[in-house]
Amino acid sequence: MTAQRREDLLDEFERSGLSGQKFAEVLGLKYQTFATWVQKRRRQRGAATADSEKASDSTRWLEAVVEQAHGSASVVLLHLPGGVRLEMGDVKQAEVVAALLRALAKPC
Repeated sequence: MTAQRREDLLDEFERSGLSGQKFAEVLGLKYQTFATWVQKRRRQRGAATADSEKASDSTRWLEAVVEQAHGSASVVLLHLPGGVRLEMGDVKQAEVVAALLRALAKPC
């Protein structure tokens, strides 16, 4: 993996809101390898810089889980902050779900 790709992934991680372990799992990386990358970067930049970059970016990651429910139908469940659970059982609902997520992302 190139140094630039590693930096891009670390940028994504800082914006994601995911734990390091979960982010590494999503990428298919060993957690220890990923944790080493994060530590090295924080030492180079300083923890304050990493925290300010994380707070200033509006990109948010959500975890989606596909489960078998009601026979053989696939259902996508989104677990949102605040305990909100969104269930999508039909691909035709994707556009409505996307619009709802965009609306929820806007400040009140």
